[in-house]
Amino acid sequence: MYIFIMRHGEAALDSPSDATRELTPRGCQESQKMAHWLSQQSPEIDCILVSPYTRAEQTLKAVRENLTLPDSEQVLNELTPSGDVELVASYLQVLAMQEHNSVLVVSHLPLVGYLVSELVPGQAPPMFATSSIACVKLDHKTGKGSLLWQTSPAQLTANGQ
Repeated sequence: MYIFIMRHGEAALDSPSDATRELTPRGCQESQKMAHWLSQQSPEIDCILVSPYTRAEQTLKAVRENLTLPDSEQVLNELTPSGDVELVASYLQVLAMQEHNSVLVVSHLPLVGYLVSELVPGQAPPMFATSSIACVKLDHKTGKGSLLWQTSPAQLTANGQ
């Protein structure tokens, strides 16, 4: 199973709480750009997991505009910035055993980096710029993953995409 781990887009700092921070216009644009790029990779996503925080849900909305996705998503409280990474990884392993093809996870720092290292033995938690995506291939038999790639909006711009 492929797991596309995405950090939310750039978010405004002024908000009554961290949970209600909204995407900036740049955050929307970069999330759309990443989704358009990902659509060219033909990911065949059949499951979506998203944080309940506003900026993550808005990122998913921007992604939906440029990528074919299932109609519904699962909102997981564990996908907040300080969520339980072991629980999320275990849930992803269950989804792999259920023979899902690809899962999109939209979450936050530091959880996204810790999730990659939890799924990929020996992998240090990678940094994630806003709207960045990492792709982990998870073997449903062993529960172990490998990091296939990670890209960011700045890398796409640098490569002329």
